Amino acid sequence: MNTTKYRFEGSEMNSKLLMGHPSGLFVLFFTEMWERFSYYGMRAILVLFLTSALLDGGWAWSREDALGLYGTYTMLVYFSPILGGWLADKYFGYRNSVVWGALIMALGHAAMAFDTPWSLYTGIALLVAGNGLFKPNMTSIINGMYVNAQDKKDGAFTIYYMGVNAGAFLGILLCGYIGETQGWHYGFGLAGIFMFFGTIQFWLAQGIFGKVGLSAAKTVEYEDTFDTPANNEEEKVSPKVQRDRYIVVGVLAFFTIFFWAAFEQAGGSMTIFAKDYTNRLLEGTSADIFRIANTLLTIVPLIIITYVLFKLFQITFKKYALSNIFLGTSFVIIWAIVIWMLKNQFSEVKTEVPASWFSILNSFYIITFAPLFSKLWESKYNPSAPVKFGLGLILLGLGFGVLAYGSASIPQGAQTASVSMIFLILAYLLHTLGELTLSPVGLSYVSKLVPAAKIGLMYGLWYIAIGMGNKVAGSMGGMIDQITTEYNMSTFFLIFTIVPIIAGLILMAISPIMKKLMHGVK
Repeated sequence: MNTTKYRFEGSEMNSKLLMGHPSGLFVLFFTEMWERFSYYGMRAILVLFLTSALLDGGWAWSREDALGLYGTYTMLVYFSPILGGWLADKYFGYRNSVVWGALIMALGHAAMAFDTPWSLYTGIALLVAGNGLFKPNMTSIINGMYVNAQDKKDGAFTIYYMGVNAGAFLGILLCGYIGETQGWHYGFGLAGIFMFFGTIQFWLAQGIFGKVGLSAAKTVEYEDTFDTPANNEEEKVSPKVQRDRYIVVGVLAFFTIFFWAAFEQAGGSMTIFAKDYTNRLLEGTSADIFRIANTLLTIVPLIIITYVLFKLFQITFKKYALSNIFLGTSFVIIWAIVIWMLKNQFSEVKTEVPASWFSILNSFYIITFAPLFSKLWESKYNPSAPVKFGLGLILLGLGFGVLAYGSASIPQGAQTASVSMIFLILAYLLHTLGELTLSPVGLSYVSKLVPAAKIGLMYGLWYIAIGMGNKVAGSMGGMIDQITTEYNMSTFFLIFTIVPIIAGLILMAISPIMKKLMHGVK
């Protein structure tokens, strides 16, 4: 049983802790990991596939058109949770919504494995619809487990975010490699396989959550059963205090748009920069160094995640053996593909780094630094939400400053170049540190600042802000040819340097006002 001062809601098994948190958090960790595997795996190769020549298996779209579709798709992915959150709050419950959403997304990825325009657009539509049911309700289940452990929420969401990025890391690495070397639609198909595994794993193990996340009626009954301090405090909040807290959520959401408008260049213009403007062909000592580094980069995080899986099995296997078997089988497949990929790379005389490879750096850095940030947010050095958001924006801008400096030698209007890889590597590091100070804690603060009955809806609104940022990212990224022709590549990246830094400084300047409007929420 849980012997700490916190009481985590759910079944008796959920009270058995792993890394100081309920074991159910790690069921969600792996479910979200496979969903992010599929999403980021597909995202990593979508623009590359659309812009590649017909002879290379692509559709030879222009950069502007490809990034336009990318921006629209990622926008809708974040818009759909507003409807999914409302449906879960009113009718389906969080857990049913997660199961159906995951299944619909698996069908969407399967559709994209076929090489036709009809299957592409059908797949995207299914991914958007399924995501709407899945995304807000996973975080709502976490909120349900932590109603009496508010101080642990920031750490919980950071661990959860580590699972998000473990999936993104593996999805980009494997779907990217297979898509670029074996065929784009094999990469899309692989994403669907692991989305299906994630669906089955969650469905078979959901009993660990007890009554958390059941249908709307049962959830209300569950919430009324406990006379908890957290619930009473909600009941005591005056309309004025709640209005002020809504204002804080609105301000943070507004600045979130600026963050994602720049950050999501990773799947668009930064991927194009990696493909066409970065020196990716290595030989001799450089190739050997990359192979060794890439092996460590791949194997070490996978060992860590496999260890977490083993510790979860020790707690849950006896009761949820079938779920664990599906989860374990998926890891056997992952290990097999990883070993095959690394064997192929070591057998090559020259190594061409896949353009999608650079995107895994974001996930690797998060896996590396997330535990540190989780501990920081639980220490006395935990800054306020506006300060965290401001720092995130400034670090993001500095990352683009590195790219602006690195691309200064590219001639005006050039369509290709051979810039050193080091600039992308450093840029992704700064972007990731910025993301860790903003994105996971944003979800946590939404849950703290709004009434429990509005959690699903407010997560949906939060994702709308992210979706708007994604659409702006696609539109701005689509101007890469126009800006580099009229000015140069360095100017293009300077736009994404200056705007986030100014936004971050403004947010930090108004931090004292924001803290007053939060009325004691920390």
